[in-house]
Amino acid sequence: MAIITLDDFIDSYFKIRQRGRGFFLSKFTFNNEKRTKSAFDNTSFISSNFWSIPKVIERSNIIISGDKEINYIAYLTNDFLKDKSELRLLSLGSGICNREIELAQHTTIFKEVVCIDIADNLLQIAAESAAEKKLTNIKFIAKNIYDFEFKENDFDIIFFKSSLHHFDKIEAFLSGKIKHTLKPNGFLIINEFVGATRHQFSKEQIKAINEAIALIPKKFRTRFKSRLHKNKYRGVGKLRMMIADPSECVDSASIIPSIHKYYNPIIEKPYGGNLLMSALRDISHHFFELDQEKENILNALFLLEDDYLKRNQSDFVFGIYKKK
Repeated sequence: MAIITLDDFIDSYFKIRQRGRGFFLSKFTFNNEKRTKSAFDNTSFISSNFWSIPKVIERSNIIISGDKEINYIAYLTNDFLKDKSELRLLSLGSGICNREIELAQHTTIFKEVVCIDIADNLLQIAAESAAEKKLTNIKFIAKNIYDFEFKENDFDIIFFKSSLHHFDKIEAFLSGKIKHTLKPNGFLIINEFVGATRHQFSKEQIKAINEAIALIPKKFRTRFKSRLHKNKYRGVGKLRMMIADPSECVDSASIIPSIHKYYNPIIEKPYGGNLLMSALRDISHHFFELDQEKENILNALFLLEDDYLKRNQSDFVFGIYKKK
């Protein structure tokens, strides 16, 4: 595993430009919780990540639901859970709760949606949004997950939306507290990064990411909020990962093996991201609005990633599971 790479310095420079000096300085504290919270604390930051690109969203929708217009939340409520009612859902690390609010709007399905996160500012925004929609079946708890009381057989659904990869000792967590609080016939539902711990990608993956970058013309490799170009991906050092957010992908490689050990897959949809995430980071903004040239570039990237996935496990997975 790399301790530090050239990309650590390059990415830190662009984080200052994009998110401000205050965000950068927030990382220099010995308090792990404060550093983790700061990673989610800048609500004014305009993301430039691959998962926000409309055509990428369509790609994942097709893989998960079979329809480019139906995301995984609509798939859950309109298909998988359509005959269920009076469900209680617990979302851990819920952030701004956009998806949880979507779920709570299905009042015939969900009796209660409980959202827990340490970022109280994000929960405040979520609470205001829920109030505007006159939702009374959703509540928000600002608390460290490790301080939450997990009661036995308490919830019908445990939901992780890009949050499970922030938990340490995944196997003990899933086999202990999560299994304990999930009802016997309940569901564990994830939409998660499940790739390499601390983003310590293999040489093969780094080589493939650079092949993806090489497919993108220079004019579309100008980094977000700068005039500088993205030319190469060198990997991420463990030190920067730990400084930026001690919880980021701390045990992510254990997620799928641990789930398979203690839960039975009902639905499992790997949808890639192995090349797209790193290749498009900081240059995704070029692809929000498409012409034929940009669409052709994305299609070429998709084909390259599909070929890579024939030989490698997916870094992102949507899955629904039941306790063994």
